Amino acid sequence: MGEGKELTIRLQAIVLDCSDAHELADFYAKLLGWEKYESFGWVSVGLKPHTPFLLFQEEPGYRPPVWPDEPDKQQKSMHLDFQVSDLEAAIEHAVRCGAVVAPVQFGKDWVVLLDPAGHPFCFVGK
Repeated sequence: MGEGKELTIRLQAIVLDCSDAHELADFYAKLLGWEKYESFGWVSVGLKPHTPFLLFQEEPGYRPPVWPDEPDKQQKSMHLDFQVSDLEAAIEHAVRCGAVVAPVQFGKDWVVLLDPAGHPFCFVGK
């Protein structure tokens, strides 16, 4: 790096593997009220010019993670947490968008849901 230049690193996007990029992008666009974009073979959702974006990558033979984790089953590699102003209203909205409330929960201040590709995500109340 040249002298006098400060290194900056910022998160540009979070990429989620799935079997159908358009389906998952439609879900998150509806859930978050974000715009859906397609460019250079990628499908994403976000609010330009703000980042990070969520990008969706189709993977042949994609297997959704198991929630909660089970030995010898497909493991999640990450999950998304969203802070919400009204937990019950957010859950109802997510279910209308196509999410499923996970059958196993571990707390009372947050709720685990599964997106249409099976990725767990959490709603955390304020």
